[in-house]
Amino acid sequence: MKVIKAGTSKEDVSKKDVEISKIVSEAIKDIENRGDKAVREYSEKFDKWSPDSFRLSDQQIKEIVEKVPQDVLDDIKFAQHNIRKFAEAQLASLNDIEVENSPGVILGHKNIPVNSVGCYIPGGRYPMVASAHMSVLTAKVAGVKRVIACTPPINGEIPNATIAAMYLAGADEIYLLGGIQAMASMAIGTESIKPVDMIVGPGNAFVAEAKRQLYGRVGIDLFAGPTETLVIADETADAEMIATDLLGQGEHGPTSPCALITTSEALAYETIKEIKRQLTVLPTADVASISWNDYGQILLVEDIEEAVAEADKLAYEHVEVLTKNPDYFLEHMTNYGCLFLGPETNVAYGDKVIGTNHTLPTKGAARYTGGLWVGKFIKTVTYQKVTPEASAYIGEYAARLCQLENFAGHAEQALLRVRRYSKVKH
Repeated sequence: MKVIKAGTSKEDVSKKDVEISKIVSEAIKDIENRGDKAVREYSEKFDKWSPDSFRLSDQQIKEIVEKVPQDVLDDIKFAQHNIRKFAEAQLASLNDIEVENSPGVILGHKNIPVNSVGCYIPGGRYPMVASAHMSVLTAKVAGVKRVIACTPPINGEIPNATIAAMYLAGADEIYLLGGIQAMASMAIGTESIKPVDMIVGPGNAFVAEAKRQLYGRVGIDLFAGPTETLVIADETADAEMIATDLLGQGEHGPTSPCALITTSEALAYETIKEIKRQLTVLPTADVASISWNDYGQILLVEDIEEAVAEADKLAYEHVEVLTKNPDYFLEHMTNYGCLFLGPETNVAYGDKVIGTNHTLPTKGAARYTGGLWVGKFIKTVTYQKVTPEASAYIGEYAARLCQLENFAGHAEQALLRVRRYSKVKH
């Protein structure tokens, strides 16, 4: 493998993470101690937003939705139809089971939805309307009873389309609240916000760190860092498409990594030229250029086997495959958030409309987890039922195994059943 372009070192990234961690920790403690008062101060400070109530009333939501153009509502409904349909298919793949594991021993598992979930929908420069579909809608399909959703105001204004998407997705409560204060309020609870059992959704570095620090007292979907995009290409790909797809994701933020793994040295240098050209015309070049210059990398590999190996080492969130045989990577890659196979598809489809979820693992987490889906909102719990005869039989084994580990109390639980149920007539 040859490194044609390298990105920022892991050491430099870690230094920034430490600074963010301290800020988030202090804010969470403050909100935990002072509740709504602290939340309001942070909202005023960061979003210049301090309404009578952060929660939107049913009447406010109705008036906001009515302001959204019909064609926008139709587009939102189209995306939500696709996401709902795929989520329902995923839900159908989850089945309760019950088996007689041995004579008289009934074991099973049930799939139970989490009772309450808080969803974060980012705002700022990019109002992430699609995140409402991905989190709120998916949670509702999973069967979550109470789904609340937070999104920040944008320059002191209500993001109407985002609110409409939250409403159409089925949110039970909608709050105009952003950042650390939104995550902490949902997880810890305040005088006016009842806490939830789980928080989900993407966000900036502060939102992601808040989620990390709140994990444990609540569940989370996954640790989501800056968006990552990898393109794997051979000589059949073209530089324009590669450049477009890398920069298209690089505009998410200045710390969003993007990479190209290719078997063609000529294509690698053509892509560098094309990226420079596109950065002169791309409206979001101010952000995308930093992403590419600081975090972009290009790796030249010998063949597709080495491409798979290097891609699995990166374990990126989004992986586009622009090669003769994209399915080879579907068959052989193991570490990725979502695969986009062939030039006909792209990451933007997954981000916004096609039906797969866009909340995906980053920072190497694809080595051990997939992205957000209905299964993330469901607890698979087990149960057991045993007949008296089976209890006496199992109890003898259990007692010996407990004694082997010096657990006398455990052993007595088993021996009590042996004494009591061995008298049962067959």
